[in-house]
Amino acid sequence: MKRVMFYQPGDIRVEEAPIPQPGPGEVVVENKVALTCGTDVKIYKRGYRFEPPFAMGHEAAGVIHALGAGATGFQVGDPVVAHNSAPCNQCYYCKKGQHSQCEDLLFSNFTDGAYAQYQKIPARIVAQNMFKLPQGMSFKTAALLEPLACALYGTEMTPFDLGDTVCVNGCGPIGLMFVRMCYLRGARVIACDMSPTRLAIAKKLGAWAVVNIGETADQALAVRELTEKGRGVDAAIEAVGLPEVWSLALAMVRPGGFVLCFGGTPKGLTVPLDTTLLHYSQVTVRGVFHTTPRHVAAAFEMLKMGQITAEDFAQNEYPVEKIEQALQEHGAGLVIKNAIVF
Repeated sequence: MKRVMFYQPGDIRVEEAPIPQPGPGEVVVENKVALTCGTDVKIYKRGYRFEPPFAMGHEAAGVIHALGAGATGFQVGDPVVAHNSAPCNQCYYCKKGQHSQCEDLLFSNFTDGAYAQYQKIPARIVAQNMFKLPQGMSFKTAALLEPLACALYGTEMTPFDLGDTVCVNGCGPIGLMFVRMCYLRGARVIACDMSPTRLAIAKKLGAWAVVNIGETADQALAVRELTEKGRGVDAAIEAVGLPEVWSLALAMVRPGGFVLCFGGTPKGLTVPLDTTLLHYSQVTVRGVFHTTPRHVAAAFEMLKMGQITAEDFAQNEYPVEKIEQALQEHGAGLVIKNAIVF
C-alpha cells in the first residue's frame, strides 16, 4: 500500500509499505477518503513533538478490510469511521472525567496515519470510538468526525445562555464547526476571519454577523460595536492558534465574560494578560485540548442528523501522491479542507 510519512518540515514522502495485519481487538480499514487538517499543515510546515519519521493524517473513513480476534460489533465490508484517539479510563484524570488529559491517551495517527490506503485501528479505539456509517452518509462527511468532536467539546466547555452573544475568532474548519454548534445551542454568533469565502460559509452555518478582519483596524472594537451599548460579547472563542488572537479574544468580552483558547500555538510562546482587566472585570480564561469519547459519540450523532456535511467543508479531491499540493492549498486558505481519495 501507499502511505505518507513525515521526515522533517517540508519533507513528507509517499512510500510503499505492507498492508497492516490486525492484532487482537484491532481492525484494518481500507480508507476511501482522508481529509486535510490544520494540524497536518502545521506538522508539514514546522514538525511535531514526536521524533520523525512518523505517519500523517487523522481524519478518514472507509470499509473494514480485516478483523482481529475479539473485535466484535463489526464485519468485513462495513463502512466505518474511527476517531484518532481513546483514553485509558484507568488513570487519575480519566476517573475525574477529564479524558483529554489522560496519562495514557492513545493516538493512532502517528503510527498508522490516515494518509494511507489501509489503516490499522487500535483495539482501544475500536472499542470506544469507531462507528458503522448509516445508509446515506458519505465517507467525506464521516471523516469530519474528529474535528467536530473537538468543536463539540470546546462548545460545551464554553458557558453561555440561550440568546447570549458568542464571537468565534477564525473560520477555518474548527472555527466554522464552532459557529454551527454555538448557533445550534442558541447563541447569537459573530464570526471573524479575513476570507470572504469562509465568512460566507459562517453565515450559512448560522452566524448572525461577520467581521472581516482585513477591513477593520481594531477587531476587538468592531466586535464590541455589534453588542448592546458596546459592552462586549458574553464569550469569545479563539480558533486560530496565534497568541495575538488570544489577546484579542480577551479584549472583546464583557465584564464577567469568558474566553476559550482552543487553537494550539507553537511551543514556548506566552501571552501577556491585562491583570487589571482580568481581576476587576472578572473575566475567565480557559484552555481546552482535543476531545472526549462522549463528545466523539455526540459528534457522530450530529453527522447523522446532517448538522455538518462535507458539502461545506471538503473542496478539492487529490490522489495521495499529491498530498503536498493538498496541504499547501489548505495552508494558504484556498479551501476549507481537501480530500485525499483512494
